[in-house]
Parts: sequence; structure tokens; C-alpha cells
Amino acid sequence: MCFSATASFTASAVLATVGVATLRHVREPRALLFACVPLLFAAHQFSEGMVWLALEGRLGPYALDHTVFLFTLYAIGILPLLMPLAVLLLEPPGWRRIAILGTVAVGALVFAWDMTGLVVAPTCAVIEQHSIRYTNPITSQLWVSLLYILATCGALLLSSHRVVRSYGALNVIGLTIVHLVKGYAFASVWCFYAAVLSVVLYRQFNRQDIDIKTPNGTTPGLRPFVLSWLRG
Repeated sequence: MCFSATASFTASAVLATVGVATLRHVREPRALLFACVPLLFAAHQFSEGMVWLALEGRLGPYALDHTVFLFTLYAIGILPLLMPLAVLLLEPPGWRRIAILGTVAVGALVFAWDMTGLVVAPTCAVIEQHSIRYTNPITSQLWVSLLYILATCGALLLSSHRVVRSYGALNVIGLTIVHLVKGYAFASVWCFYAAVLSVVLYRQFNRQDIDIKTPNGTTPGLRPFVLSWLRG
């Protein structure tokens, strides 16, 4: 699988379009953060496109450090906290909500550790076999990676919403394949996969398959409240 600046920018444009379309179908405020996932991945893929340009010498001499930091800020720092928090907001009271709250705590720990690592230690980015390899002496540790997966995918798999669990299962399958095939560029390739996969969220919100009051059902009478002016 070959990646490039063009692939990243194309993915960013597609995800931005899908992200705005997804927001048009959000019916409940607590679903807003989860619905923002495609749009956030759009910005993330744009940042990796800039990393590609910097590594290819097409940007200024100081651009590489800044673009690498922007990419890893979301991929390594923010995502392990954002994903379980987004799932928690969707979850009704019950044992699953308590368990997901535990993944939020794990995500907060990973967020604190990785953000410290990103600030304290430089992250190296190199092109290797048509992908980008990111390495950081503090964040690139096995136990951190395991907690990262527990926070992000664990929260998705614990959800009472079938569509959220399905999204989590597809992510687990994807990260397993990426680890086996392109483990050296795991952060880059899996984030690209997860970004493209987030397109399915548009279909779920469009079909009203994500309903907070009635998991795996539909509450009648609820209307979209975000970007309603685009629906005319």
C-alpha cells in the first residue's frame, strides 16, 4: 500500500465533505462529538499531507518539526482520550457506561503520558517503503500502545449501540492487519485506515441508527439541530 501527500490531501477533502454531511444529521447534542470524527480525521489527514511535503523538501526548513507535531498531537495525544469520551456521551446509564468511563480514565492517562512525550522528546519522521514512520522514545513503548488500543477500540466495543461496536470491530481488524503488514509505520497507516473507515459514520447518522434515548432503535420526533441551514 503506497501513500503520498496527494493521497492524504485527497482523503482530507473527501472526509471534510463527509464530515459536514454527517453533522447535518445529528439530532442530539450528546452525539455531536462522535459525529465530528470524520471532520477531525479530515484535519488530521491534511496535517499528514503537510508532513509528506516537508519530508520531500517542498516546505521551509522548520516546517517538518511543526507538521510532525501537529500530526502526532491528534494521532498519539488527543485521539485516545477523544474516542472513549465521544462513546461515553452516547451511552445510556448502565454497566456499559461505567466500563466505558474506565476507558476514558485510561485514555486520560495515555493522553497525559503521550503529550508529555511529544513536548519533552523530539519525534522523528522518515519515509520508509512509501509510508511515514514516526518514532518517539517516550510514546513508542509497548505498554503505551496497549493502553492506547484499550482506550480507543475498547470503548467502541463496549458500546450498547451495534453500529458503534461494528465500527470498533472494523478498527480492531484494521489495526491487526496494519501491525502485521506495516508495523513500522503503524501510526500513519492505521490513522489513514481509521480515517477512511469513519466515512461509514455518515451512513449511520443518515439512517438514524445512532439514537441515544433508544439504542439500536429510533426515537420519533427528533430533528437535526446542527447546520440546519444546509438542509433547505
